[in-house]
Amino acid sequence: MPVLIVIPARYASSRYPGKPLVALRGVTGESKTLIRRSWDAAMAVQGVDRVVVATDDSRIQDAATAFGAEVVMTSPDCQNGTERCAEALQNLGGDFDIVVNLQGDAPLTPAWFIEDLVKGLAANPQAAVATPVLRADGRALNGFLADRRAGRVGGTTAVFGADNNALYFSKEVIPYTNKTYQDDADTPVFHHVGVYAYRPGALMDYPGWTAGSLEELEGLEQLRFLERGVPMLCVEVAAKGRQFWELNNPEDVPRIEAMMQEMGIS
Repeated sequence: MPVLIVIPARYASSRYPGKPLVALRGVTGESKTLIRRSWDAAMAVQGVDRVVVATDDSRIQDAATAFGAEVVMTSPDCQNGTERCAEALQNLGGDFDIVVNLQGDAPLTPAWFIEDLVKGLAANPQAAVATPVLRADGRALNGFLADRRAGRVGGTTAVFGADNNALYFSKEVIPYTNKTYQDDADTPVFHHVGVYAYRPGALMDYPGWTAGSLEELEGLEQLRFLERGVPMLCVEVAAKGRQFWELNNPEDVPRIEAMMQEMGIS
């Protein structure tokens, strides 16, 4: 099954302008931009036929081509990464069975998250879209709660049914729990990993749908699928000792760099 990875990246982020070009320092002291680290994460995935960066900004284009990435220029009118992936697929005109959206703010995404995601979608022909979820340990859950108390938008959480189809995604911490968890303890909360695998038909339908009220309230693009009744498979992935966090706010830079130091990522 031919697989395409698209890394959508825009400069004019409302929460963090210029985020794709922010430098992150690894354990050796070497700094690499967020878009470079996202590209490296994509290139480590096995079974992928093509990887492209999709952007509307020449600064990101220049930075990406400088380290050897293939870049597809897309419209500044794209409202989110899914719309940008759809336009990139249209521009490429390639024959792909699965398109992966590796959002450019998750440089700590392990290769097996994406490999397991693609396998999960391929094995479930009734699913049009799939996305990874990671059971939060106490450390991650406490980080979510600390962000919310500080008024920051932290990680997204997911709830899903017995069939593993998504019920809802939120920037609030769901489901509610009043328990206290140690850092290494499992919790009932699942961290939504901001990666998607689409069948091309579902991806190309997406830009033609008007954003629903839930998508607008939460600011979560995947809710457009749920509001349209499109099944979204949640594929549980294993941390295998790796920490995971997205870069949503400037305050996340030292947090991610600290995680890179602990995990020995250069």
